[in-house]
Amino acid sequence: MNFKSFSFSPLLLDALEALNFHTLTPIQQTAIPAIRRNKDVLATAQTGTGKTAAFSLPIIQRLIEGEPSKATQALILAPTRELVEQIANNIKAFAQFTDINVVALFGGVNVAGQRDALAKGAQIVVATPGRLLDHITRANISLAEVQYLVLDEADRMLDMGFITDIQKVIDLVKPTRQLMLFSATFPPAMKQFAMGVLKQPEIVQVAPENTTADTVRHIVYPVEQERKLELLSELIGKKNWQQVLVFVNMKEIADTVVAELQSYGITATVCHGDKKQGARRRALREFLEGSVRVLVATEVAARGIDIVGLPRVINFDLPFLAEDYVHRIGRTGRAGLSGHAISFVSRDEERTLMSIESLIGQQIKRYYLPGYEVASREKLVEKLSKKPSSYKKGRTNRPSSQASAEARLKMRSKIAKVRSSLKK
Repeated sequence: MNFKSFSFSPLLLDALEALNFHTLTPIQQTAIPAIRRNKDVLATAQTGTGKTAAFSLPIIQRLIEGEPSKATQALILAPTRELVEQIANNIKAFAQFTDINVVALFGGVNVAGQRDALAKGAQIVVATPGRLLDHITRANISLAEVQYLVLDEADRMLDMGFITDIQKVIDLVKPTRQLMLFSATFPPAMKQFAMGVLKQPEIVQVAPENTTADTVRHIVYPVEQERKLELLSELIGKKNWQQVLVFVNMKEIADTVVAELQSYGITATVCHGDKKQGARRRALREFLEGSVRVLVATEVAARGIDIVGLPRVINFDLPFLAEDYVHRIGRTGRAGLSGHAISFVSRDEERTLMSIESLIGQQIKRYYLPGYEVASREKLVEKLSKKPSSYKKGRTNRPSSQASAEARLKMRSKIAKVRSSLKK
């Protein structure tokens, strides 16, 4: 099936042709007809399967068919600045031959520029919930004419505490609006929320809940926590990996990992919440252009990085929530291309790994690198599998403040030794 099957406007088909979009992905095949039938939609699909096109193409088609207007008629909410920019850029590309204006609203940049863009007319607005409400308070935007409301990565927005903001936005939109909720995972809290805001939704599910793409190969390296830095440097250096996205749980660890890699002569940059928006954009651009080999990021970047053909993602730390594993490794293996999801797992993270394996429905293959063996690992796994957990699912690898401090001291000591040896 191709896009011509949906009788899209020639303006839209020309844009898809220019972008080399021909064959529909499964989520597009199932979601587009439901959206065009004016149905509320609850769609679960893996990251990187074409969700943006699935909801934006029918919306653009509706705006082409409707009466010309400068009012905001479509609103897409997403959890992070990076994802908002990505979605807005994709929609602009789809609408490039039309008169439809697309405006992105997110924090970290001047409000005045966004206000001026809205004043010129924005039929489609893509926004983070907080910045959107800021513009509403300033009377820079009205939602009175919004007909189409999309919640993208809805589970992540709920995790980040945006549920109150999202509910405020829904209350400001006309009751007859069409609501579309897209997500890569479908935890119980989101199911409850979705059933409260959607009206007789059509369920679109192209893969089992919380699964990962078949194109991703999952690998685990058991390793002691204090040796993760050494293992990372050795793998990237000896295997000559050229484009690697590394996820860590803490901003301090991200900075330390970058310093370690640079001390070995491996070009690396960092992306986390303490960096200004300009610095984060520059880091992503350098990584995309290949001027740096490694991008080290915290969870803030997990939903906003869209790199064609990214070969591998490394979890230096396992995520605190098992569901976030799906989002992290969704940066690789996109659009049918193959990718590798590599995780470093210390003994303290074994229970979290078990939660991840249960979530994705498969046991991940272990690779033991000589010299990095973890003592008594098999006995620990056997003990964990028999002993009930006293922790919440997916959070067992959160270190105590003392353990975190000790780990950081060990990392810094190792970096100092490496730098000292290089000076000799």
